[in-house]
Amino acid sequence: MPRKTAASIESVTRDPRWAAVVARDPAANGRFFYAVRTTGIYCRPGCASRTPRPGNVEFHRTVAAAERAGFRPCKRCQPDQPALALRQAAKVTELCRLIESSERTPTLEQLARHAGWSPWHLHRVFKAITGVTPRSYADAHRALRIRRGLERGEAVTETMYAAGFGSSSRFYEKTDGVLGMTPTRYKSGGAGTQIRFAVGRCSLGEILVAASTRGICAIALGDDADLLLRDLQDRFPRAALIGGDAKFERRVAQVIAFVESPKAACDLPLDVRGTAFQHKVWQALRRIPPGKTMTYAEIARRIGAPTAVRAVAGACAANAIAVVIPCHRVVRSDGTLSGYRWGVARKRALLAREAAD
Repeated sequence: MPRKTAASIESVTRDPRWAAVVARDPAANGRFFYAVRTTGIYCRPGCASRTPRPGNVEFHRTVAAAERAGFRPCKRCQPDQPALALRQAAKVTELCRLIESSERTPTLEQLARHAGWSPWHLHRVFKAITGVTPRSYADAHRALRIRRGLERGEAVTETMYAAGFGSSSRFYEKTDGVLGMTPTRYKSGGAGTQIRFAVGRCSLGEILVAASTRGICAIALGDDADLLLRDLQDRFPRAALIGGDAKFERRVAQVIAFVESPKAACDLPLDVRGTAFQHKVWQALRRIPPGKTMTYAEIARRIGAPTAVRAVAGACAANAIAVVIPCHRVVRSDGTLSGYRWGVARKRALLAREAAD
């Protein structure tokens, strides 16, 4: 093996790839591999093995190049296998499909045996990748099956058993919070449900406020009051939409006051309907102070799901309660504004108003 000269050692230590090796930077994994002459082994930059001497190191762009040079893969970081994060994501995807296809929700122990992991490890990895626990994921999927079954016109009892519920009490306990009404009323398009609404004007254009008996279920902004009302009708096609009386008009005035001055207190009751993951995101949004912003990635980390950035963006897009659940305070990682359900111009105006107050 030729001896390394001082000049060649210096060329390694000056190479930015060496800094990634010393830092065990996982972000560099996949960009290159490093091989150690004295051991005959090649590794990922993020490998937890002891840092080698720079004089014994050489870099390779691919696994094939390292193996052509006579090196064998490290058993610790397994550079010849897909990255750990990808392997875990593939396994979690497999578990999700298992949950979705099972007539009865698999227990944590059953899922762990299927994955070949301990229950504790499975719970931690599943939550890190999806943002929710296996139980919450199963509940959300059952809620989806319930919605689809009722929308297809299936009988409530048939839907109950198809979704894996063994008793009607458990079924109604779970579904009432997800659907915002009883399954029978949901099946009939909200028939028998009363939703009060009113349309007003604010500095951002037309504003529609709607509330069920539980609390505000929609705050929408737009340029056309008729379109806002039509959207509400599409969500609850057979609910009784009742124009607001004087008491409800006062509630609308409270909402408009909050839109105009977002730093004011707003303790109005809300009727928010969504999955467990969406609720976690919406709760995190409400903790962002006025005048501040966070990125989708920061929200994902805050709720304990650092890899669920796209799911966070989806939860923001699904938010039906403008300003009070402040999805306008979430920006891209570079600080630029991304899409907003009620228009990027309104998002920009809201952020500018909060920054100025």
